[in-house]
Amino acid sequence: MDYDRYQALLVEKDGNILTITVNRPQAKNAINHDLHEEFSRIFDDVDRDESVDVVILAGSGGAFCAGGDLKWLLSLHGDAAATSIGIRRDRKIQNAMLDLEKPIIAKVDGPAIGLGCSLALYCDFIYASEQSVFADPHVSVGLVAGDGGAVMWPQLIGYARARRYLLTGDPITATDAAAIGLITEAVPADKLDETVATMAKRLAKGATHSIKWTKASINAGLKVTANAIIDRAAAFENVTQLLDDHRIALEAFQNRQKPQFTGR
Repeated sequence: MDYDRYQALLVEKDGNILTITVNRPQAKNAINHDLHEEFSRIFDDVDRDESVDVVILAGSGGAFCAGGDLKWLLSLHGDAAATSIGIRRDRKIQNAMLDLEKPIIAKVDGPAIGLGCSLALYCDFIYASEQSVFADPHVSVGLVAGDGGAVMWPQLIGYARARRYLLTGDPITATDAAAIGLITEAVPADKLDETVATMAKRLAKGATHSIKWTKASINAGLKVTANAIIDRAAAFENVTQLLDDHRIALEAFQNRQKPQFTGR
């Protein structure tokens, strides 16, 4: 498999372990057009790569992924054709991660926000440094949580807790996220690399077919639930990308102001 064509994602292989690193450290790895497009392809490529048995997903420069890039989101606002392409990519990312039988380990150091949070939660193991923060603040920017949050948060922590975070956009620390089962474990920052590497090597040396097919069995029920949610959430998100409230929020955040929503 030729991973050299990826530029926004840094792809490295060590034996049968593949590490994918989000590579926009100057922007806290915020998702722009190029990153979004590459994420819509990478997991399908990994699925076809028979030399890979374990995947690590990480961020560069002290952040996992800060969510959607404000300039990119503003450039999409009001353009129904462009937003629908982005929504289709979101669905491809979610389905590809659920379909991938190879286990994925998220190594989270720093903020995991919006789509960045969803990318982490779709992984099979989520290890985070204690100072890391998780949030799905779609509602804070006038959007529906259509890129995975409406699927994964309720499944991981239950509906009551999921509503608490998805309907407010409030963040949760890695320590608290681990305590309620949103992530696998919060560890000291200086232990994160070691913790992830230990699990990756354990899985890579295990009965890889049994591990893959057990993951596929676990995900079978999750995919049924996800398929009932993804299209509706994505469609609602696409509509909200065209509304004034979304533009108002983006412009306010660019100017470091609090958005004054109009409900339109």
